[in-house]
Amino acid sequence: MSTSRPILFWIAIFAAIAAVVVLLHQVLLPFVAGMVLAYLLDPLANRMERLGVNRLVATLAIIAFGVTLIAVIIILTVPVIIRELSLFVEHLPLYVRRVHALATDPNWPWLSKIVGEGLGETERSIGELTKFASGWLESILRSAWSGGRALISIVSIGIVTPIVACYLLYDWNRMVATIDNWVPPAHRETAQALAREIDKTISGFVRGQSTLCLVLAVYYAAALRLIGLDHGVLIGIAAGLISFIPYLGSLSGLVVSTCIAIAQFSPDWRPIWLVPAVFVVGQSLADYVLAPHLVGRRVHLNPVWVMFALFAFGYLFGFVGLLIAVPLASAIGVLARFALRTYYASSLYASTATKPPLES
Repeated sequence: MSTSRPILFWIAIFAAIAAVVVLLHQVLLPFVAGMVLAYLLDPLANRMERLGVNRLVATLAIIAFGVTLIAVIIILTVPVIIRELSLFVEHLPLYVRRVHALATDPNWPWLSKIVGEGLGETERSIGELTKFASGWLESILRSAWSGGRALISIVSIGIVTPIVACYLLYDWNRMVATIDNWVPPAHRETAQALAREIDKTISGFVRGQSTLCLVLAVYYAAALRLIGLDHGVLIGIAAGLISFIPYLGSLSGLVVSTCIAIAQFSPDWRPIWLVPAVFVVGQSLADYVLAPHLVGRRVHLNPVWVMFALFAFGYLFGFVGLLIAVPLASAIGVLARFALRTYYASSLYASTATKPPLES
């Protein structure tokens, strides 16, 4: 009975947290984002504190620098992205017409049978979508202003998130110590070891995967720009940044850029073949050079498990789910490996008269 009570208590706590996330996930975004920022910035604040800087001063300096950096990046990049998106929407019917002409070329009868008729319907549909898209931004802004919900979300992310991150970052070590005191002394050492392993897995994955995405974004954008592909910078940056979902960035960038290359360069096939080569080289570079060095084998997160966690939590909780997917996947993985190690060392497993493996 004494052993089952703590287990039931923690199960009840986790169930209550899950229920709160399910019921309030639409308003949790700025708070979860602030918690993520505080977690990521805590090592920097600790380092500054060890150098003799007051914790409050270090927190304010870090948050101010981060907000300024993000604002500068937005000011510099958003106009370029909007311009590229506008040009892409404007030129999309032209790309479809060119691909349609290539598909209906008598020299390529097999291609005509596959995509010829479908592209005719696609062209008409995209033409209608282009007319609709001309007033899309205006209608979205008007709706956001009148309805207020999207506007409130943007304001909450831009204003509430830094405030929450500032408070959490300042009190982070105190909160960790308080949670540590909640654990019974007999199990505290085990809980601390699991927490360190979870922290190592999350920090290693986030730090390594973020660097990998930035490297791929720069590589894809520069390579497609050198080829001369229209919207190459936009496609390359987008493909690199969404590479935190394994293989999704390279595959989506490959499909979109290849279609644009066919419409832009045909019948010259030399630059067209260069586009898939860029993404094959980039994905190979990520798999065999960047990932082992930046992420490392110490981060026990299988790509399939990461993809499942991102899609599952994103489907259940929206953008909040995407923010908590990797930490929860890391925690579940660490706890599952700990449970297996405990099982292998238990009398239940030993009763099978087989030697338990050293590693799960």
